[in-house]
Amino acid sequence: MSHVRWLRLSYWVGAVADAVATVAILIPARMGESDFRYPMGLAAALMLAWTVLLIWGDRKPVERRGILLLTVFPLIPGLMASGIAAGMAGQLPLVQVVARSVVLAGILLLMLYSYLKANRAVARAA
Repeated sequence: MSHVRWLRLSYWVGAVADAVATVAILIPARMGESDFRYPMGLAAALMLAWTVLLIWGDRKPVERRGILLLTVFPLIPGLMASGIAAGMAGQLPLVQVVARSVVLAGILLLMLYSYLKANRAVARAA
């Protein structure tokens, strides 16, 4: 598979994951107590913005590959750390923490591989 296809796959996997997370965050039953609705609304807005950013990156995948690097770090490790902290505090069941961490690690590895593959292709072409 070419480096452009890897980039596009990465953008769309990330965009779909973020879109699903945005919808999940906005489900009233998941929003919890009224004290948490405002921060969850903020989180949903940011997730939606990142969804759009990844789709925008797909429009010029090689030129905008840096978006993947910003997603690989600090975004995905931050999401993983938040999940782990919530699990340690008893706010999430361990099985959810592990499942989310595995999915996020997979996305991180896909994006990092795609970014590095594209960088090598750009360097060879130069």
